Amino acid sequence: MRRIIPLFIVALASAALAVGAFALVSPGGSKTVVRQVAVTGGSPAAATSNLSVTGVYNDARKGVVEITVKSTATGNNDFPFGGGSQTQQALGSGFVYDGNGHIVTNQHVVDGAQSISVRFWNGATYRATLVGSDPSTDIAVIKVAAPASMLHPLGLGDSGSLQVGQGVVAIGSPFGLQETVTAGIVSALHREMTAPNNVTIADSIQTDAAINHGNSGGPLLALDGKVIGVNAQIESDSGGSDGVGFAIPANTVRSIASQLIGTGSVKHAYLGVGIASASNGVRLTQVRPSTPAAQAGLQSGDVVTAVGGRQVRAADELGTAIDAKKPGDRVTITYTRNGASHTVTVTLAERPS
Repeated sequence: MRRIIPLFIVALASAALAVGAFALVSPGGSKTVVRQVAVTGGSPAAATSNLSVTGVYNDARKGVVEITVKSTATGNNDFPFGGGSQTQQALGSGFVYDGNGHIVTNQHVVDGAQSISVRFWNGATYRATLVGSDPSTDIAVIKVAAPASMLHPLGLGDSGSLQVGQGVVAIGSPFGLQETVTAGIVSALHREMTAPNNVTIADSIQTDAAINHGNSGGPLLALDGKVIGVNAQIESDSGGSDGVGFAIPANTVRSIASQLIGTGSVKHAYLGVGIASASNGVRLTQVRPSTPAAQAGLQSGDVVTAVGGRQVRAADELGTAIDAKKPGDRVTITYTRNGASHTVTVTLAERPS
């Protein structure tokens, strides 16, 4: 059975007895899926001077960290082995975001954490605190009180300028093997991943660079050395890397990380519609009652052609346009109904949890 699974390692140990080494745990009945989205256009990649894989690795390795998270899992009460609680240890990756000790990783890596530790390239380990996390984009920010000499921030690139076929490098701790580097290409763009809370992560990057359990939260870098994505999921029949991995785009990471650092939380704009791509725009398949869309008079069957005066031609483009706004923002929506074009102004709400 094909599975879409997050890329962190979990081990369980009771208070008195260790239970196995880092065993792969794939949440049963996981609803994480990846969908193909029609690509209607793209931006040319900016002219940059590319490094070799070795050059990217040498420039970035000191900014990539290994993250260990401990939490408590409640066991069942079946005699004689059940009952009580167990210590659960998760292992993932991350990267230094700034010189203040902020580190970016996946939300699913630190979910439920009771303690977080960060191991740097030279083996130095520091306790970390959770600044904030956003399950809707699977991004979290943690912070360490490490000396400035340990902090080597990695810059974020423009994921909107990526092209299919360009080279990428992944660095992380697959299976606990710190500072592992793999290389590949951008296999596809505009994929859709499902976040831990079942919200769609638009514009996700597909790559054939080998990523495995423990790579969660680590950077996917372009050959100019900039982070263009955060590795999050793989599609696999075997549970290991089959060459189909997915990363959260850097433009999403930039927006979410800045909000988490600023306020500790993220508020997402909400229109309140179901959508599907159409030949001439984005068809509204549903308009939920008492939402901004309903209050503006939008109806199921309307075809949205522009948001804020900018044309939208596919469902992911409409989603991205709304995601770029904040609750309370006013935005114009242009749509067609019965062959006639209309424009309304919508005041966006905050996405329900």
